[in-house]
Amino acid sequence: MNNVIECNNLTHYYGKKLVYENLNFHVKEGSILGLLGKNGAGKTTTINILHGFLQPRNGECLIFGENSQHLTPKTKSRIGFLIEGHVQYAFMDIYQIEKFYSGFYPKWNNKPYWELMEKLKITPKQKISTMSCGQKSQVALGLILAQDPDLLILDDFSMGLDPGYRRLFIDYLRTYAKAENKTIFATSHIVQDMERLIDDVLIMDFNRVLAQSPLDEFMNTFKQFNFELGRTDIDLSKEKFVVNIEIIKDKVELYTYESESFVKNFLNKKNISYKNFVEINMGLEDAFIGLTGKY
Repeated sequence: MNNVIECNNLTHYYGKKLVYENLNFHVKEGSILGLLGKNGAGKTTTINILHGFLQPRNGECLIFGENSQHLTPKTKSRIGFLIEGHVQYAFMDIYQIEKFYSGFYPKWNNKPYWELMEKLKITPKQKISTMSCGQKSQVALGLILAQDPDLLILDDFSMGLDPGYRRLFIDYLRTYAKAENKTIFATSHIVQDMERLIDDVLIMDFNRVLAQSPLDEFMNTFKQFNFELGRTDIDLSKEKFVVNIEIIKDKVELYTYESESFVKNFLNKKNISYKNFVEINMGLEDAFIGLTGKY
C-alpha cells in the first residue's frame, strides 16, 4: 500500500524553542490517521507544514511524492483542507455557496454535500450568517467532500458541534472515506471523536512522539492498572516499565505496556505488598491522558 503522506526527520523551532526534532510518520493510502497532543505539542505546526504555509527547520513532508513546500497544481487539486475560519461569504445561503464553489473544481460531486446538509437538518435557503460555529464547520466540510479530493487534511473538524451531531458527522465521514478510498489526516481536541474515526494514532508531547501505531494495537497494548499499596513511602515512577503513574495516599494508577503478570511479579519480587489489583478498561481519552499526564 502506498503512502500518501511521508514526513521524514521533521525538526522545527519557534525562535529558540524546540517544537520537535526528527519527527517521522506516514499515512497510508485509504487510511485515517489521527494526530493527538496537548496544546503546544506541535499539531498546528505539523498541519501548517503539510499545507506548505510553514517551512520546517530540517526534514521534509511529501504528499503524493511531492515536497509539501512545492506542490504542483495537479497535486494541490487532490487535497482538501479544513483550516480555521471555515466558510466565508456569509451573505450566501447553502444552495448559493455550493453552486459558487462548484465552478472552481472539475471533479465537483455535490452528492456528499447535500447528504450531509440533510443529515444536519440544514435547509437549502439557510444563510451562512445565521449559522452556529458548528454548523458553519460542517458546511465547510461538505464543500470539501464535494471537491472529491483524494486526501483530506482536517484540523479540529468537529469544533462547535454538539455531541449528537458530532457522532452523526463522524460516522458519515468514516463511511464515506472507506467507501470512496479517501485518505484522511485529522486533528481534534475531542479525543472521543477520534476513537470512532481513525485507523492509526500518532500521539505527540512536547519535543517527542509518545505513541505511533494502529489504534487497535495501541489500545490492546497500553494498560492501566489500579491497586492499593501496603505502604505509602514507595516510589515506582523511575521504574523502566512505568510509562506514567499517579499515587494518592495508598491508591495507585499505573500506566504501562507490560502485562498484569509482569507488574504483579515485579511487585512480588520487590516485596511490595498490594491489594485490590485490577486492570481498567480504557477508552482512547483515558489512554491519552494516561500517556500524556493530566496536566
